[in-house]
Amino acid sequence: MEVTKDEIVFFVKSVKEISNYDFTEYSEKSFGRRLEKIKGDLNQTVEQIIAKMRVNTEFLETIIREITVNTTELFRDPPLWHTINEEVLPRLTNKDEINIWHPGVSNGLEAYSLLIMLSEKGLLERVKSIGTDLNPEMLDIAVKGKYRYKVVSDYLANFDLVLNAGKNEKDSSFVPYSKYFDLDKIKGTIKMKSFIQSKVEFMRHDLVQDRNIFGHEFDLIICRNLLIYFTPNLQNRIFDFFHQILKPNGILILGAHESILGSAMQKYDKKGAIYNKR
Repeated sequence: MEVTKDEIVFFVKSVKEISNYDFTEYSEKSFGRRLEKIKGDLNQTVEQIIAKMRVNTEFLETIIREITVNTTELFRDPPLWHTINEEVLPRLTNKDEINIWHPGVSNGLEAYSLLIMLSEKGLLERVKSIGTDLNPEMLDIAVKGKYRYKVVSDYLANFDLVLNAGKNEKDSSFVPYSKYFDLDKIKGTIKMKSFIQSKVEFMRHDLVQDRNIFGHEFDLIICRNLLIYFTPNLQNRIFDFFHQILKPNGILILGAHESILGSAMQKYDKKGAIYNKR
């Protein structure tokens, strides 16, 4: 069910009036697609949806989750993980504590992917990792570290491409899945090992409105495929925020279809997919 620009404006304005959520500077195109899906699923007009949101807090939160839902996968985009392994992790090896932030962490698989790679480098004990998201359902999945096998099994090829390229199971350096997951094909689940789960803290954080609630700066921020949903103006404000909370020589990694443009670019040096704080 197609939505008009006026409907998007009405929805965003109404949500801001009745809640603490502010979608004012979300990309109209991306937001419109989400709203179209919600209208179609409910077979209701925007006015009907807003009317129900005004009187039903649970329904409001459900709609917000639908608007903000996002997914990620294990070792998404293997070439990028090779870049991280070769160009980013060596810069962290001499640090006593490695502080990492994953904004828009979704279901947590990206945060766990990095921890697995850090473990293989012998750096896990020094890591303090934080994953944040606006969507409480995604955060709940991330905290539990438990996923449907049918979903994650599609990503195990990425695991092998990143960690086992050119190896066979007889090689001493071969990394078996069982090192990091408990696989139960009967129940259809994959569960992260507790020693990996213990190295990341998941919490709610609104990247649009909340500031530095963490109490420290970061060596590495990985924020992939989130900023494409924001307007250029909002993106630049967030790039400024990232710059503020990155340590000197800190590293920012964005998604394949994201880049820093405008005045914010003066704060970073770009090398491929890696942005280094100036």
